[in-house]
Amino acid sequence: MARIALTGNLKLYTGGVTELELESRSIRSLIRDLRRRYPDIPQDIEDELAISIDGVLHQDDWFAKIGPDSEVHLLPRIAGG
Repeated sequence: MARIALTGNLKLYTGGVTELELESRSIRSLIRDLRRRYPDIPQDIEDELAISIDGVLHQDDWFAKIGPDSEVHLLPRIAGG
């Protein structure tokens, strides 16, 4: 199972949980699985996240593959310009 690290304000919706393991195979399924487990996660949370899979940062790439031994970090998006 992939190791998932939750950072930023996500722990407010997970009862303080910051690490867990899930069998999600893509970013889209990961978000769906997290919402199933933690229904308080806002429906628009994707707009606030950047997701790192094995050290590679993904933004808006909902079909990026997550391997069974992947390390995934959900990070707050950084805006700028």
